[in-house]
Amino acid sequence: MNTLKFFSIAFLSATAFVQAQDLDQVKKAVDAEQYEKAKTMLKTLLQTKPDNGRAAFLLGNIYLKQNSEDSAKVVFQKGLSAPDGGRLNNIGLGQLDLESDNTAAAQAKFDLVMKDMKKKDTEEYICIAQAYMNVPKPDYKKAIALLEKAKLINPNDAMIKLVLGDAYYGDKSQNEAYASYRDAYTTDNTLIRAKMQLGVLLKGAKAYTEAIAAYNEVIALNANYGPVYRELAETYYLWAYNKPSTFKENIAKALDYYNKYMSLTDYSLASRMRHADFLILAKDYKALEAEANEMKKLDKVNPRILRYLGYAAYENGNTDAAITALTDYIQKGSKIISGDYYYLGLSKIKKAVAADGKTVDATILANGISDIKKSLELDPTIANLLNEVAKNYYGTKLYNVAAALFEVAITNSNSKNYVEDNMYFGLCVYTVNRGKDAKTIDKVALQNADKAMDTVIQLTPTYPDAFLYKARINNSLENDEIMAKSYQQFLDVLNTKTPEEIAKAKTKMTEAYNNMAAHYANSDKAKAKELLNKTLALDPTNTYALDSLKILK
Repeated sequence: MNTLKFFSIAFLSATAFVQAQDLDQVKKAVDAEQYEKAKTMLKTLLQTKPDNGRAAFLLGNIYLKQNSEDSAKVVFQKGLSAPDGGRLNNIGLGQLDLESDNTAAAQAKFDLVMKDMKKKDTEEYICIAQAYMNVPKPDYKKAIALLEKAKLINPNDAMIKLVLGDAYYGDKSQNEAYASYRDAYTTDNTLIRAKMQLGVLLKGAKAYTEAIAAYNEVIALNANYGPVYRELAETYYLWAYNKPSTFKENIAKALDYYNKYMSLTDYSLASRMRHADFLILAKDYKALEAEANEMKKLDKVNPRILRYLGYAAYENGNTDAAITALTDYIQKGSKIISGDYYYLGLSKIKKAVAADGKTVDATILANGISDIKKSLELDPTIANLLNEVAKNYYGTKLYNVAAALFEVAITNSNSKNYVEDNMYFGLCVYTVNRGKDAKTIDKVALQNADKAMDTVIQLTPTYPDAFLYKARINNSLENDEIMAKSYQQFLDVLNTKTPEEIAKAKTKMTEAYNNMAAHYANSDKAKAKELLNKTLALDPTNTYALDSLKILK
């Protein structure tokens, strides 16, 4: 019996040791972002040991990383009753509550976990802190408070320092993040992600050369550590966009490094989706279309693939395919983001323009603009993107299309192109209505254009053309008093410019003098004559001025 008892204890200890080793391997795979490998290991472990709550918790977290919330919930709920680490699954369920903005329910679950903690326990603090950070609305300060508690219990735990670095980084406390990452790596030099994060801090500070040097130090230690190549890809991408002269070279490097990252992690659907998101950022739409088609082979029913197909189809010139894919995606009620409505709207607007490049289907255009508005409701910064699109339509003389886009853009007063968009909106509306009589002009649009000019004048009072277009718009509206005042303001501002700028504006000046003269012809003939003579001083053969002076005499 004693021998049997000894054998049983030894067997249980050996089993626990093997399981601990298995979980260590799983954690290494997760750290290396080899999620499919980690999932396979955990599923195998749970088949042989279904009461391993810690394994269930790790598996659920991988599902969360891959945006498979339903699968995560099932795993967490099964793991709750497990005797070994089962209560950790309350943390996973709490994270799901946080993602649903149910902070009270999340806190109740976290309290349940912490209630049963032993004096020297720290794992729970780490996991709850990560739950607070790994949600759409992270609470880094709560994470920091929990991790500082854990650090007091075990000041030499490298993992606590690493996660604390993540929390400080998210909270934009760069110095504290640097110290935490450095201390984590000093404590445990096998914790290679801590060293990599030092490069991430440099990337965030736009010190791209230094960040790349830091990543190369990581590669020298472990050339097969996949995440460092993802960071290299993201760093070269940011460098390309922040220094346009390097764009072509650095985007090519970014794409190469991302492919390297994929080769060292996995080609699962989740990984391919991350790759697709990066291809959108890098604007490699041919590669995006190819990647989306590869995803279809893995999962024909996943609706998110339709997003990638839609974006790629629009950028690759297949408007109808883009509309079909994105309409289908949105109707499936998946997680819709601003880009989905943005690309759908752009596709419809493009379809609204007939093959002749001149005729525009007003109904399809209105539908497209409605989708663009929806995209701004989800993300107002989309307004920054509309400037280039609208100016392209302006360049092809599709002023009504351009005006509709600029009008949406100016709904966001924080847009980086706000002043220019207002100016172009007014210009487009005026151009569309130029030459029309009082019965056919779009009075409401012109009134909105007038307000847009007021915005430009308020924000850039030394820009003469804003006054010029305000005058023209009010001329179309037959608001003669405002028209004359605006022309005079145009001349006053213009006269503060250099002689070269004034000389270039000769035609605009004669326009101002002649229109002001027409306004004063019935009420102040002397002023009208004075203005017409100013026109002739600039242009002695000006027909309007010569003929008008004859009438006034």
